[in-house]
Amino acid sequence: MNEIHVYYIYMRKMPSYVLLRAFEAAARLESFTLAAQELHLTQSAISHQIRELEDYFAKPLFLRKNRKVEPTSEGRRLLDSLSRVFDVIEAACNEVTLAPSSQVLALHCSPSFAAKWLSPRLPEFIKNNPDIAIRLTSGAEPIDLLRNQEIDIAISYQFTHEGPGITSMSLGEEKIVPLCAPELIDASLPVEELMSRLMLIESSLNLHTWEQWFEINHLKNPSTRKMSFDRAALSISAAVDGIGAVLESARFAEREISRGELVELGKGIFLPTTDRTHFLSYRSNAKNSQKIKLFKEWLCLKAGVAAN
Repeated sequence: MNEIHVYYIYMRKMPSYVLLRAFEAAARLESFTLAAQELHLTQSAISHQIRELEDYFAKPLFLRKNRKVEPTSEGRRLLDSLSRVFDVIEAACNEVTLAPSSQVLALHCSPSFAAKWLSPRLPEFIKNNPDIAIRLTSGAEPIDLLRNQEIDIAISYQFTHEGPGITSMSLGEEKIVPLCAPELIDASLPVEELMSRLMLIESSLNLHTWEQWFEINHLKNPSTRKMSFDRAALSISAAVDGIGAVLESARFAEREISRGELVELGKGIFLPTTDRTHFLSYRSNAKNSQKIKLFKEWLCLKAGVAAN
């Protein structure tokens, strides 16, 4: 008896890429004419492709005006999603075109560390390692490196990746200090009294709170004047703008301190607070990867800690 083999071919339920590309260009530029120029097509071709896509969804995707088109609410949602997808496709294509000796190092980093400390230093690493292309993403939530194989190194805040298969290390101790713009300092007031008058700025993700700081320094906590942000970078920016005093890592604010935009309050008077708040992690089976070794050694040098 002859065997009959049946193969099921899965096909994605989506319109063609040509139609989606035409829509993305037209929605982004809000013009069929400009989309046609970008894609080297005629305006009538773009218009026809958009009509075909609207027939597919059975709803209009654009509000057509005299010389301009605007995405409808459904079109706007589609554009937002397509923009992210096209960015990923573009990045993947760029990686394929890298020189044969090039490598991509995918980093995932806590947002404020990326913005305030890592990004200003990355040009040095890139210059010294031209064959390593950096792909940097950020997010406050911890990354599972065993499940997210596309990430090579994670730099996390207040969280250390632990468990079999993961190697983690601290990026050293950081000073947590009260900072404010110099114009807020009143030399006629004792610094303890000044602290009771200033707006207190803090990051909601920071485990070091003003309540703890006042308790450690045996001061009364003026809990009525507070402002909270969800990122340390925003808290530091608010302090630079003169809104009040921020309790934050001096590592985050080192550029603002060096430029004189922020000064430490009560230096030598208040009790110092230090903590290990940032951790570098990677998969243990990748420890001999050249790109990971080079980046880890460089990062540890910049952070002033010994590389394991």
